Amino acid sequence: MKKQLKVFHLLQLAHGALFKAADRKLKRDMQISTTQLAVLFSLAKCDNAPITAIADQLNMSYSSMSGVVDRMAAIELLKREKDPKDARVQNVILLPKGKVIAQQSNHKVRTINRALLQEFSLAEQETIVRFLAHIAKNAEHIVNTDN
Repeated sequence: MKKQLKVFHLLQLAHGALFKAADRKLKRDMQISTTQLAVLFSLAKCDNAPITAIADQLNMSYSSMSGVVDRMAAIELLKREKDPKDARVQNVILLPKGKVIAQQSNHKVRTINRALLQEFSLAEQETIVRFLAHIAKNAEHIVNTDN
């Protein structure tokens, strides 16, 4: 009989452990959370973005993202502005302090990525990346498949 792998549970455990450790390190070193770092990285790629676009990119609700943006604005990492073309839209703009943290964090994230994969061969690393990309792209279908 084939052993049933508990991949869903292991992903939950891995995600929780990894992000808990990353949050502790980021808060200690840079006084930000992993979610805040993700917002900074998003804005570093596409500044002056609508808050809804950032929320969608990070798979967060608008209300959750709004709270994150407010906390980040309070410590001068970014600011909100109404879109000049549509007053209903709130754009988020990266401030100099946020740019510095995003730039400083690039090296830290690359180091974490290397540490995550160092135990695996190149072929295994490619499989891991393919597996995670598959999940990200197909999560709704995977979860809603009735077998």
